[in-house]
Amino acid sequence: MCRIAGIISNKLTELQVQESLQLMCDVMHKGGPDGFGYQAIPHFNLAFGHRRLSLIDLSENGKQPMQYGAHLWITFNGEIYNYQELKADLISKGFTFQNQTDTEVILAGYEAYGTDFFKELKGMFAFSLFDEKARQTFLVRDELGIKPLYYHTKSSELYFASEVKAFKAFDPNWKENKDWPIYFLSFGFVPEPYTTLEGVYNLPKGHYLIWDHVKQQSKIQKFAASYPATKNMDEAEAVIDTKTNLDKAVKRHLISDAPIGVFLSGGIDSSLLSLIANEQNAQTINTVSINFNEPEFSEQHYQEIIAEQIQSKHISYTVTAKDFEENIAQIFQDMDQPSNDGINSWFVNKVAKENGLKAVLSGIGADELFGGYPSFKRHSIIKALQKTPRFILRLAKYLPNDKLKRISFLAYQNPIGEYLFLRGFYTPNVVSQLLGVSEKQVQKILSKYPLDKEIDKLAAEDRISWFETNIYMQNQLLKDTDYMSMAHGVEVRVPFLDQDVVAAAQQLPTKSRFSQQPKSLLIAA
Repeated sequence: MCRIAGIISNKLTELQVQESLQLMCDVMHKGGPDGFGYQAIPHFNLAFGHRRLSLIDLSENGKQPMQYGAHLWITFNGEIYNYQELKADLISKGFTFQNQTDTEVILAGYEAYGTDFFKELKGMFAFSLFDEKARQTFLVRDELGIKPLYYHTKSSELYFASEVKAFKAFDPNWKENKDWPIYFLSFGFVPEPYTTLEGVYNLPKGHYLIWDHVKQQSKIQKFAASYPATKNMDEAEAVIDTKTNLDKAVKRHLISDAPIGVFLSGGIDSSLLSLIANEQNAQTINTVSINFNEPEFSEQHYQEIIAEQIQSKHISYTVTAKDFEENIAQIFQDMDQPSNDGINSWFVNKVAKENGLKAVLSGIGADELFGGYPSFKRHSIIKALQKTPRFILRLAKYLPNDKLKRISFLAYQNPIGEYLFLRGFYTPNVVSQLLGVSEKQVQKILSKYPLDKEIDKLAAEDRISWFETNIYMQNQLLKDTDYMSMAHGVEVRVPFLDQDVVAAAQQLPTKSRFSQQPKSLLIAA
């Protein structure tokens, strides 16, 4: 896990590029405290930067940017959990390797299979790969969007980085996206593809950007599979399938040459991960928990039950008001993008770091995939309300209760209105008052928010799961987890978002995957 950056520009001198990349990487140094790497390829006006957090092959052999053969270079952020299987296949085809990293496997795999290899990667990743023979540079982001990758293109130039703050480090006068406060107050975060900076966007997950060095142009293509068709299977098969995939995923996610643990909140998801990790690993498992002085917010009792059952090396810390006051300024500084959440994540990663852990498993994704949120019970309410004339729905903004005000979002013809009804923050009339902009402008921006067309094929709980996964988890949980963990040089791994686990869950019949009891399939498995 690392931080990456790069510049392609025929307008900057080689020295300007080097100085700029140094600035971009320096501002992201917390996410890669184990080393800095730089590689310029001047005749292509290209340079890669890298900050390293070493977890596999801790030697200098794992240093990046990394070269393969005479014509391939990569700067890579992430973990490829099936790299050993991929490597064995490549060796059988005659490819050789100089180190034990997963990074080199990406290079060799691309050499063997081209861009088709991207869909074979199981893990979380964001990387840039330069192919001198093809005269192309690729930006690639994993299909679940676990790792961030931001980019900016303009005439004959491409910039990219793991954090938005890197673009401000490059140019302190970079213009703000004037619409970001509207998105933030409406969603509680700035949703992809937008950021707080003008012209800086998230690369869509499961896509790659191709930069043609001859034409000096870019285009974006999808490599991830489309939403899978439902499989016919009974309840018993669904339970076995879910257990098998999750067991394999946890085993893969435990691969590390550095100390690793599990975040144990005391809830179902983290408890399951702790139990499975204990089964899959011969070593004593490290579990990490934070709690609060207020008993109503503490799950310490449940944490202790699991820790005792698996005899883990348990690390528990109670966050106090003093901790919050002493660290709040630093927490805001470590936020890469505005968020209404993420503080718990900052503290639990701090505790993990202080106890020598460099990688930790997290339960993110289980609620979204298996129906753990109250929103899953509201699809019938949405369907009923949408039968109301739109002009009446719009009047809901005048209701006294903030939650009832959100009914007005259902007047939108864009499905984003359904998400904002479930999880939105302020309605357009309130955002308008807070920011001093017209309500019409707020409504126009929100109603035109771009969504993947695959949502149109889904109904009931499957539709809610899509919203929770692709909007809430994507923009809130994963984004917060990434920069709050990287602030402490800790890698957070998410086994529930293993590609096989997600694909298998999405193929389950709706009645098997979701029921009256939240996550009953997961509990049975």
